[in-house]
Parts: sequence; C-alpha cells; structure tokens
Amino acid sequence: MPALDPNNPDLHDIQGYILRGYRMDFCRHLILQIRNACGARCFIAALVEHDPAVHAQVVNRQSDTTPQITTAIDWGDTKPDYCLNIGLTYQGLVALQASAADQFPDEFKAGAYAPERAATVGDLGDSAPEQWIGKLDPANAPRVHIVLTLYALSSEILDRTTALLRALCTKDDALAELSCFDAEALESYQFQPRSLATTDTSVLPKVHFGYADGIAQPTIQGVPPTMVPDHQDVVPLSQFLLGYPGGISDTGADAKTLELQQNGSFAAFRVLEQDVDGFDRFLTANESPSMSRELLAAKLCGRWRNGVPLVLSPDTDAPEPPITLATINNFDYFDQDPDGVRCPVGSHIRRTNPRDDIIQGVVSLHRIVRRAMPYGPPYNPSQPNDGVARGLVGLFINASLKYQFEFVMQNWVNGSEFDDLNKPDGTPTRDGLLGNNSPDDSYFTIPNKDGSSTIIKGFARFVTTRGGAYLFLPSISALRSLSAPPNAENPAAPSA
Repeated sequence: MPALDPNNPDLHDIQGYILRGYRMDFCRHLILQIRNACGARCFIAALVEHDPAVHAQVVNRQSDTTPQITTAIDWGDTKPDYCLNIGLTYQGLVALQASAADQFPDEFKAGAYAPERAATVGDLGDSAPEQWIGKLDPANAPRVHIVLTLYALSSEILDRTTALLRALCTKDDALAELSCFDAEALESYQFQPRSLATTDTSVLPKVHFGYADGIAQPTIQGVPPTMVPDHQDVVPLSQFLLGYPGGISDTGADAKTLELQQNGSFAAFRVLEQDVDGFDRFLTANESPSMSRELLAAKLCGRWRNGVPLVLSPDTDAPEPPITLATINNFDYFDQDPDGVRCPVGSHIRRTNPRDDIIQGVVSLHRIVRRAMPYGPPYNPSQPNDGVARGLVGLFINASLKYQFEFVMQNWVNGSEFDDLNKPDGTPTRDGLLGNNSPDDSYFTIPNKDGSSTIIKGFARFVTTRGGAYLFLPSISALRSLSAPPNAENPAAPSA
C-alpha cells in the first residue's frame, strides 16, 4: 500500500463530516437495514458514482439527481444544497460480505449496545441499551447496518433529497428503513457574520441547555482550521483518519483490511436526551446570594452560556474588553487556573478537554470531533414538563473508539484521575452535565476564592442516552470497493 502523507491528505477520498463542519440548519439520520446484499452494493455504488471534484455542485443542485456522498474538498464560496455521508456497523460490513470485517477492532464489532461497551461509557440504568429507541436496542441492533446522515440548507431540500434516497433504498428491495432521527439548529446558521474579530457569540450554535456549542473542535494536521481557532496543539491526522503514521496499531489485520480502512474513521452515533426542565430546576434549587443561576450554570459547564470561558472571565459573561471568536479558546488550565478557582476542575469542558492539565492520559491522544445537532423544539420555561423529548443527536468521530471516545467517557466523564475530584470516601465523581449521575451519589465541587469549597449534591442525570451505534466511516475508494461484488475467495455471508 502506498504511504499516506499526513501533511497532504487526499480530501477527495475522505468523507466530509470527518474533517469539516457543514453548518447547515437541518439534519436527518436514516437507520437502515440491508435486505439484499447485491441491491445494497448497488445503492452504495450510486452514492459514489461521480467524481466529487468535478460534479459536486452540479449533482447537489439538481433536484432529480441521485444524491452523492460529500467529501472533504473545499466547495469554495457556494455552499451546496445538502451534504450526505454514510457509516456502516460491523453487521453492515458482514451483510455486504466484506471479507475484512472480522479483522476490525473488537469494540467496533461488539457494537455500542453490547453490555461491556455500554458499561464502559456509562450507559446504565435509564441509559441502558435495553431502553434505547429507534430499533437501536439489543433486540433490534443487529439489523442496524447503515446510518445515512443528510444535512440540508432547508426543510424542503431535506425532504426532497430524503425522498430520492428512500426511493433508491427500496429499489430491488435493497434496504429497509428501521427509524429516522431528525435534528434542527435552534437558531439559523445562515447569513451570520463569520469574522473572527466579532465579539457576537450568537453566531455559534446553541444546545437546549442554553449554552453556545461547537467552540473547541481540534485543529487537525494537514486540514484547514475550524471556524473558531483552537489554541491547543495541532492534533496528528492519525487521531481521526486510519492509515496514517503515528496511529494506534491494529495488530493482526492483514493488508486487505488495512487498505479498506485507509482514509476512513470510526464514530459513535449517539441520541442524547437532555432534561432541560430538570436542569432549570437544579439551577433554581442551588442558587444563592453568592452564586447566581447563571454563574452556577457557568461553573458546571466551564463557560458562560454565551460561550465566554470562565478562565478568561470568571465574574461576568460580558468582559471588557470583549472576547472575540479569535481568542475565545486562548486559555489553559494548569498555568492559568491550577486549583479551579475560576473554572472548577470538575466542569464539563475541563473534564472532556483537559487542555494542559496533568491528568490520566495524554490529552492530544484523546481528542474527538463532534458533529451533533439539537432535536426537539426549543424549551419554553413557562411551559415546563411539556412531555416533549429534546436533546442532541449526532456523531463523535475518532480513529479509535476504544482509546478516544470510550476513554473519555470512562476515565474523564464518569470517573477520572483528575486532582481533587474524588468524594471524601474516595469514590470518583462524574461530569455534572454529561455524567451518569443519580441523586444518591452526584457530587460537584466549586472552589471559592477564599479557599473554601461549595459542594452540590443530590442532582439527577441531565443527559440520558436514548440510542447509539458504532460506525465505520469508509473512504470513497473503500465505499467503491464495498460496492463491488465479493470475489470468489470470499464465502457467501448472510444478507441479514
């Protein structure tokens, strides 16, 4: 196999959502089962029929043309109408009769619904796979073969393109749709200023808890920078794409497996329901004369809800001079706030992205690309307990599910070696926003300026997992290989 150059990746061969955010207002995830292996291979072949470097704009603008997988190439000043990407489960690879499937990593083959994998990331209790929706539960998950992710500029484009995809799925009885998860930006991304000199953080996406989101995506070697600059060291390309120097070795995999994996990645697909009403009640119950609701929300997250980081502005979300998008990530913890007086050591952004903190693991080896959007209508505090589900749905992308996504969830979110995070009895605490908390054991420490600490206990879990799947995100060349009939040496596999 030819050596891959980490400073010059082939963007035509890489699925776009691995390396770039699309910033489109609408998203739909189609959960598909392969019913006919031959038909499914034709389906995949149709999605990668055109050379994206030549046909991207033409294909994206024609309402009756077969949708095409979006690559990581720069589309210039004209954003396409939609972006389409695809992920395959291990069972999906088997259903396609991929001879290399058995040599993929064990955690990927087991799947997100497997008991040991669910326990590792804290999917227990109400978050356990048995409670999952959308046919992602253990009884149905083996039939989940493909997650097709479609982004669109408008709901009309989303529905029009979905109709084309659904018609293609039913051709030759190729695929069956098991479920569908929709997402929509709470505030439109369109026609917003993009100058990094702006201090208007309203240009950032929002989540139902009220926080600005999408701020600290990693800067990846050889890839154009993210919209908001990341102050941290550039992360090696091998942390997000397979087949590049410095990646985690996959011992035992043969050349054919490695070739199939090149320029691909892995992702944890997650449906995360947010208890916005419960979070609102938590803030009310724990505010005090010295700790306003907004300051408490900031302490729990590590940023004010408008995105301004506590390390740079511990007392107000509107500092003078204002913080720009160019500098909003320009901070560290160990040098600027080692004791967590500004930003608690146990805060959400500090636990999931510890920057220069001295903690378990090398931070740069555990970064994750997040591609998630809200689902459900905006929360109205005047109508609590409305019975409407809302949260985030999307993908957490990395080259190793075990050493990136699972490591962060197991060691940093739900139990860690951070300093001073254990309870007095020695048991670990969990991330206050994302962790697997319960009223019996939740515990959050807020260091005060006078050396004392404020301890908050008795809060429930704010984010409950409602679904998940482990996906392989093949390159364009790998998708074309998977769409070809299996060779004579590959024994027939069940089409599920």
